[in-house]
Amino acid sequence: MRRRPVDSSSVRSIGWDDGTLEVEFVGGDVYQYYGVSEFTYAGLVRADSIGRFINTRIKPHHDFREV
Repeated sequence: MRRRPVDSSSVRSIGWDDGTLEVEFVGGDVYQYYGVSEFTYAGLVRADSIGRFINTRIKPHHDFREV
């Protein structure tokens, strides 16, 4: 999946395709979160704090796996 770099202290890059959000954290770990709507992804891109958005709006509500 193609990811775009983001300005965040905890997240290096994010990408979205067909309901799957892929997040590369600063430490190098990459996770995919499933069932993420395009609307939610757009909110993530615009968020003041990407890390906080992921912790409150993504992690508690979506299944995931480490890639």
